[in-house]
Amino acid sequence: MEDIRYAIVKQTDSARILELYKAAGWWGKTANQDDIKVVDSIVSQSFCFVIALLDDEIIGMGRAISDGVSDAYIQDVTVWQEYRGRGYGKGIVRHLIGYLKDRKIGWIGLISEPGYERFYNGLGFKVMQDYTPFLLGE
Repeated sequence: MEDIRYAIVKQTDSARILELYKAAGWWGKTANQDDIKVVDSIVSQSFCFVIALLDDEIIGMGRAISDGVSDAYIQDVTVWQEYRGRGYGKGIVRHLIGYLKDRKIGWIGLISEPGYERFYNGLGFKVMQDYTPFLLGE
């Protein structure tokens, strides 16, 4: 039996978290010491940052950004490729949802990459009909 646990952290192994970001394609291929500092800030300043630990090795992560009162967005949920399909990603999202609901945050949203609809539907999320996500261009 695998010893999986989920922890809410304000600091962790930022180099390992950076590797997860890179593996997910959300960070450039190279990294430097400034990137580690950015990851330190991402972890410490997120409303909630969850890591999945398998035998004390970080194998996944996710976070929520929120005002702490009414709304929250879940983002950056990923698990190392070799550990996918075992329910760890769902465990991360459930841990985030539990933390947010314990704080009476009722509106929890996210923007997913295409292809993950079934994953998030299985966790209770629904496509927001008649809404379009936007990103500020440069």
